[in-house]
Amino acid sequence: MQTPREILQRHGLRAKHSWGQNFLGDPDVLEAIADALELREGEPVVELGPGLGHLTRFLAATRAAVTVVEKDRDMIAVLEKEAIPGVRVVDGNAATVDFAEVAGAPEVKVAGNLPYHLTSSILFQVLEQREHVTRAVFTLQKEVVDRLSAEPGGREYGLLTAILGLYFSAENLFDIEAARFHPPPKVDSAVLRLIRRPEPLAPVVDGARFIRVVKAGFAQRRKTLINSLKSDKSLGTHEQLLAALATAGIDPTRRAETLSSVEFAALERALGPVEEGRGA
Repeated sequence: MQTPREILQRHGLRAKHSWGQNFLGDPDVLEAIADALELREGEPVVELGPGLGHLTRFLAATRAAVTVVEKDRDMIAVLEKEAIPGVRVVDGNAATVDFAEVAGAPEVKVAGNLPYHLTSSILFQVLEQREHVTRAVFTLQKEVVDRLSAEPGGREYGLLTAILGLYFSAENLFDIEAARFHPPPKVDSAVLRLIRRPEPLAPVVDGARFIRVVKAGFAQRRKTLINSLKSDKSLGTHEQLLAALATAGIDPTRRAETLSSVEFAALERALGPVEEGRGA
């Protein structure tokens, strides 16, 4: 397999900085990423932003049903010319794609070396499409992976950690030095694996309101939980929020970063039924 530099030169292309293109061509790392998906023959997998097709080749080698979603027309042209057997190329936006729809299957696995500026958008897509995503393995900025796999109580623990944690287990598999990419990014990366839980860690009345509760909690993370929650008026009055915190057994003077996913779920339930027009 040729290096990213060699493939780019052969096609007369350069990596596009504005697109966040940093191509990973290390075969040992790529094989480890593909292995982490635990693909079976014929199993549907969607790769986001395949670029030059380096990871794609390792996914295809498992004989899984591989669909790649790419927005860059230059990269699509490369993939079509490379014609990797068993791979279907879809022109689409990785930040908005319907995974199950493009794969033509009710459940899929998802992979990708994600541009840093699209990380949050794509992770929220995984969250919103969790009924269809059984596993995801992403190469992300190391700082982001550290946050997503953090435990409550520390500065790294954030809103995406708490939200994803209710539905997925998150694991930092290994780090990747910047020098292994072409061109090398300014920071190191890491590989995150998300595995959907058989059941959420705790029940919620409404998934959309659960997300609003967590977002409100972290909206002003230096403030106490009760003061931060008030930033979202749809959650209730000051008195209603205090009552919900008491019902959930949560001290209102705590800060959001100390609450586990289960505690946020308990708070959401304590808010009671969702008013008509405010649910999702």
